[in-house]
Amino acid sequence: MDDLPCRPPDQVILRPLDVPHKTLLGPGPSNCPPRVLAAASRPVLGHLHKEFVKVMSDIQAGLRYAFQTQNDMTFAVDGSGHAGMEVTLGNLVDKGDVVLVACNGLWGERACRLISRLGGIPKRITRPVGEVFSNSEIEDALKALHPTLMFVTQGESSAGTLQPVSGIGRLCRLYNCLLVVDTVASLGAVPFFMDKWGVDAVYTGSQKVLNCPSGLAPVSFNPRAWKKYCARQNPTSSYYFDLRELGTYWGFPDTAAPRKYHHTASINSFYALREGLAIVAEEGLESMWTRHAANASRLWQGLERMNISMAVSNKAARLPTVNVVVVPKGVNWKAVADYANDEYRLEIAGGLGPSAGKVWRIGLMGYNSTAHNVDFALRVLMEAIEKTCRQSGTRSKL
Repeated sequence: MDDLPCRPPDQVILRPLDVPHKTLLGPGPSNCPPRVLAAASRPVLGHLHKEFVKVMSDIQAGLRYAFQTQNDMTFAVDGSGHAGMEVTLGNLVDKGDVVLVACNGLWGERACRLISRLGGIPKRITRPVGEVFSNSEIEDALKALHPTLMFVTQGESSAGTLQPVSGIGRLCRLYNCLLVVDTVASLGAVPFFMDKWGVDAVYTGSQKVLNCPSGLAPVSFNPRAWKKYCARQNPTSSYYFDLRELGTYWGFPDTAAPRKYHHTASINSFYALREGLAIVAEEGLESMWTRHAANASRLWQGLERMNISMAVSNKAARLPTVNVVVVPKGVNWKAVADYANDEYRLEIAGGLGPSAGKVWRIGLMGYNSTAHNVDFALRVLMEAIEKTCRQSGTRSKL
């Protein structure tokens, strides 16, 4: 055994952890309810202990309600919302598959990059940032391209748009195509009916409307998606995200089979997700949809009184969770965001992708979607614009 001395630890790790409380009104993560944080502090269990398997089963029941589905293959993977994209597309896209992707913001483009890495062939239909697709546009693309899969983002958080999903599943079935939907920024805040709308695979993230810390990606696959997986000509590129391997841990497709080890789950994050889903069930989806719509409308009206425009002009196409606001001419977006953070510990985010430097994004999701938070954000935004403009010698038109 070496008798060499150890290098001493850095002093920074010996200091107490200091985490300030902030109001997170950006695109996510959102603040968590105290009971969710309390649930996450419960004692650690083994990943195959019967008590933890019960927690997993509870999560599956809660997710079936949130997704409005009866699919057995409904579960959560360890990872952010992006992991949901990986597990859905990674299991359903085989080499050479043509995939139709609706691109009107960052997430459609990310899906295209992933599809290419998987050996698929992404085919884009595009709309300008801030606009959504009509079902007739989608049908024309399905007719022309004959894809095996279509990818749609319901809540495009980079652009602030809400894509109507109803009717797309029917069209996909008409043209023998599977439908995958990204609901990371929308699930729980707007209507979503996986089974009624004919969605074959869906994913979301724990850190937005579901009231939880980031780190888990709930997903669901229907029997059509499972059939596509089973017909693959090539194995999936990921063992960690392989649907059959995950099924041995989550109890599908054989729901009676004993659970088997696949990986060590994020135990305490699963406690938090279970509690977040309980809050969703207690409030009820219809009530959540109404609350998010009302608070988004309150924000829009307040911004209108301040002569500040929304990036999405069509109210029906606006996402109520991530509200994209045009930065007024002559205003430094970052100075305003920094002022809100430094003076009030309030997060207001900037743009993402093509909207960077042009917009603010104000998130109203889950626990954070309240009238109080709307009024707080409006007051701080007004003050921040006026003070930063005064400091820079420019004049605000608010």
